[in-house]
Amino acid sequence: MIERHSFYFTESQKKGTRELALLSIISQSLFQPFSLSDNLIVILTALTSGAGVGFNRAMLFLKDGDSLRGEIWLGPGSVEEARSIWEVLSTPGIGYIEVIEYNRSLVSKNKDTLTKRIRGLRFPLDEKGEGIPGLAERDKEILFVRDARNEPRVDPQFLELIAVDDFVCIPLLARDEVLGEIVLDNAITKAPIVSSDIKLAGMCGLIAANDIYSASLHRKVVEMEKMAALGEMAVFVTHQVRNPIAAIGGFTEQLLQPGLDEERRQRDLRIIRDETLRLENVVTQISRFLKVSLKEPAAFDINPVLVSVLESPELKAKLAGVRLHVKLAPCPTDVVCDPSSVGEVFRNLLENAVEATPEDGAIAVSAYPKNDRWFVLSVRDTGSGISQADRARLFTPFFTTKERGMGLGLPFVKQVMDSCGGKIEVETRKGRGTTFRLLFQTKERERPQ
Repeated sequence: MIERHSFYFTESQKKGTRELALLSIISQSLFQPFSLSDNLIVILTALTSGAGVGFNRAMLFLKDGDSLRGEIWLGPGSVEEARSIWEVLSTPGIGYIEVIEYNRSLVSKNKDTLTKRIRGLRFPLDEKGEGIPGLAERDKEILFVRDARNEPRVDPQFLELIAVDDFVCIPLLARDEVLGEIVLDNAITKAPIVSSDIKLAGMCGLIAANDIYSASLHRKVVEMEKMAALGEMAVFVTHQVRNPIAAIGGFTEQLLQPGLDEERRQRDLRIIRDETLRLENVVTQISRFLKVSLKEPAAFDINPVLVSVLESPELKAKLAGVRLHVKLAPCPTDVVCDPSSVGEVFRNLLENAVEATPEDGAIAVSAYPKNDRWFVLSVRDTGSGISQADRARLFTPFFTTKERGMGLGLPFVKQVMDSCGGKIEVETRKGRGTTFRLLFQTKERERPQ
């Protein structure tokens, strides 16, 4: 007998330990394409969910220079609001995803929510100071504050904001670095805060700190990659532009000489024209690749786009020396992508195939549904294939094996496919040609009413 179990839970846990429930809530961030802000909302949900730790409210601060900056405050602002929230969250069959979505909407509401009260507020983070909430950051310890109104180290502005006697400050520490703080309380139920709650909250604090630290590392890696790409682009542009400019300058100088015969004048003008077109092509490809953003993916019928590309006079001229076999199966569903970019992607693959295919060779184009979720566009050439070393760098900007290539075509293809959740498959055999398959996600076509 075989039992199958999901990696994560779709419904709130009614039975079992709080530790298991807490883990199941936080695991949602591992299976969803959440941003850092969403992941932090997941953790605050775990801290305030009845199935989780069960605090009434969770306040998140992030370190910003020498202060703690208010970011999110999750929970009800009053007893009446608490009843309303608990009624929604206790609906039969509701799962963690729904709870997280509800909390996300609660945080983003543009009205007098707890988050709106805290966002932008700052409390000093002074190494010499002893004010709370900054003290937890300075000492890098969890602080359980009791009878806050009689505790002189509590910042008066913070006490007025939180308006409770008992609360817990959880510093967010990663690699001994202070990244922020979570403050928890039971302002609505007045339930006592016990040691086991604080320990579970501490675990959530470590996970939150790790999320913030990981996001920071990712941003640094992205910035380093951008700088490296800019360096490569500078070298590339210099290489691509120097020769055409030198040629244009040299032949323009010849045209200015008196007594130049008509034949040489015509030749020089043709060279200047060709080099100018070459520069224009460089600028076009770079600007296309460096688009700030692609359009929002939309659902559309892909076949008319493919037919339009195949019938363009410019492409027909390039295909004149090869045999082209086309088989476009009807697409019963729409594909999801940027419609204006799909044509450019298809044209790019076809032009690459033409350049790879010897004279009298063949190119095969096919488009067909793979299943009810994916639609495939395939372009196959009969060229010499791609070596293993070159295949590993196919989608790296500015990498090219062509004498006058720019190395931006396939990176652009990948950029488009990544933007709409598509996939790229490459199949190549030395001396037998290469096949590129683009897999587009599909969506059921809306029926006219």
